[in-house]
Amino acid sequence: MPRVSGTKRSILDAALGLASQNGITGTTMEDVAVRAGVAKGSVYYNFSSKDKLFEQLLLDGVGTLAETLRQAREGKSGATALRSMVNTMLELISGNQPLAKLIAAEIFRTDRSWQTPLQHVRREALAEFVSVIRQTHPERPDAELVAGTIFGAVLVGGIEWLVFSPERTLREVSDSVMFTLSGQLTGEQ
Repeated sequence: MPRVSGTKRSILDAALGLASQNGITGTTMEDVAVRAGVAKGSVYYNFSSKDKLFEQLLLDGVGTLAETLRQAREGKSGATALRSMVNTMLELISGNQPLAKLIAAEIFRTDRSWQTPLQHVRREALAEFVSVIRQTHPERPDAELVAGTIFGAVLVGGIEWLVFSPERTLREVSDSVMFTLSGQLTGEQ
């Protein structure tokens, strides 16, 4: 996915900052223009509507996540690949908490105009986890559901970490996620 720069990037960054404070519903195109330091017409020139603006923001974020997970998995398998992907996802969450919160709030909604394209990109991110699951457990008919469970656990666990336990290290959070996934919690190894 190509990187966005210049005025378009300023608008997306402004929209993200405002949405993390006020939610998407509480964010207006005029507010975005003021925060970005551009004319309201520039916002509409780059994004024909508020829906298109937030669709682009979410697609860029989840698209970056999918590509980063792909790179984290490259050349690895099994628990090593999973650990690398969990660490990478936690690093992304840590590096952009407002986007992580927005993705967590929007990824499971079904009433937004951007839901269909967002689900397509979400499937790309989950496919990286599915690859690891199928590699180590080809007999699992529910690899997509397992991948979604891992994705959700890391996303919510990462936000939980940053909001309520920021004194923890990334390694501690990663170890907690891996412990949860290992089966040791329930004694089922």
